[in-house]
Amino acid sequence: MRKLKNEELNRLTIDEFRKADKIPIVLVLDDIRSLNNVGSAFRTADAFLLEKIYLCGITGRPPHREINKTALGATESMNWEYHESSTKVVNDLKKNGYAIVAVEQVDEGSSLQDYFPAQSKLALVFGNEISGVREDLLSMADAIIEIPQSGTKHSLNVSVSIGIVIWDLLSKLKLVNH
Repeated sequence: MRKLKNEELNRLTIDEFRKADKIPIVLVLDDIRSLNNVGSAFRTADAFLLEKIYLCGITGRPPHREINKTALGATESMNWEYHESSTKVVNDLKKNGYAIVAVEQVDEGSSLQDYFPAQSKLALVFGNEISGVREDLLSMADAIIEIPQSGTKHSLNVSVSIGIVIWDLLSKLKLVNH
């Protein structure tokens, strides 16, 4: 066994990435206060060839040094838009056939392990690191999922949650490349 060299990883160029068919999953980041979390979301979305990121509310947007530190160039490859109103974004996505899936801890949500998407055209909604996904967005969701946790903490960092949820859903939809 040997570690692969960068040139053996078959990475797409930014131009190839932009032209590639994307997985029809978008991220809606609402009121994410940490610019490092925003950058990590860009990097994860790029890694899985997601369609787009919607930055809403107080969520920071590129170009910004703190976003770039964790995005490692993914702000150049990923398609993204900023909107003040996440409610409008979610309404528009719903009208365009996306299933709205909020990631939040609620009393009648589904555990991620038990949630199987009925379609691959998904809008994943992640909320503020302290207050979570807003109530009005939860009421618009087609599904609300939670990552099961067993330790003393009751939450994961939003960028970690994004990676876990995307990997799980892509695996279930058989859309993982490797």
